[in-house]
Amino acid sequence: MGTPALAAHILERLVTASGANFRVVGVVTRPDQPRGRGLGTEPSAVGALAERRGIPTLKPVKIRTPEFLSELKAFEPDLLVVAAYGRILPNSILDVPRIAPMNVHASLLPRHRGASPVEAAILAGDAETGVTIMRIVERMDAGPMYLQRRISIESSDTQGTLKEKLAELGADAMLEAIDLAARGALVETPQDEALATYTAQVEKKDAVIDWTASAAQIERMTRAYDPWPVARTRLGGDEVLIWRAAIEDPGSSGHAPGTIVSVKPNPVVQCGAGRLRLLEVQAAGRKRIPAADFLRGKRVEAGARFGA
Repeated sequence: MGTPALAAHILERLVTASGANFRVVGVVTRPDQPRGRGLGTEPSAVGALAERRGIPTLKPVKIRTPEFLSELKAFEPDLLVVAAYGRILPNSILDVPRIAPMNVHASLLPRHRGASPVEAAILAGDAETGVTIMRIVERMDAGPMYLQRRISIESSDTQGTLKEKLAELGADAMLEAIDLAARGALVETPQDEALATYTAQVEKKDAVIDWTASAAQIERMTRAYDPWPVARTRLGGDEVLIWRAAIEDPGSSGHAPGTIVSVKPNPVVQCGAGRLRLLEVQAAGRKRIPAADFLRGKRVEAGARFGA
């Protein structure tokens, strides 16, 4: 059960590895959605992969119905393997598999429960993250853990690159957990509720830069929100997307936050604490370009100010 590209990668690995001690008998994903300029409906990444692989697929609009429950039971599953499905599963569904409903979550639980653990780990400046395989309960990411695998967060990691790494790590971990399940060797470890933190679904408004924040925090935003929704600000009334930036001076002050203090060789912006060097930006409807070229084309000089 899953929806986006991260889940599709895990499904691909499961299908490739199936045949020895398990097989994928069915897929559940979100309904097809309007996409593109023509707004024609297209399947989710998981749905598209299942179609290519010829795997029976359910795309319920509602999951709390007798009809869906009956269709799910018809697969007679030993396991439910869930990855970023996007819905809280009720006990009626969690009780269907003979062995367990298992979820791969892209964080080291109980830290960063919820919908945006990858973005949250980057924003928090965490040195490491990972994946947790857990038994699903009817509380968000609160079930007992089967195993965890860790990786470092590199200073260059974006949401996109980190999700790719975690998809591969999550697939390895899930295959290991399935092997344990097949041998009756799963061991549950309760989560420490005192250490739990929570994340929410990321929205476009979350990516608006507050220049009173520190240069370090804003630099993390540029990576956490790449490739979506992309850190953004305004200059002279126009929206500007900030794709890449680097901390120029972590402790400097002396100008109002958002002020462009220099433009060569790259624009440097005063933050609430420290300064940020802009490397790659994008105007609405335009291509991503070096920040220096952008400001030169706009004839922006030192003293101009980003933000409201």
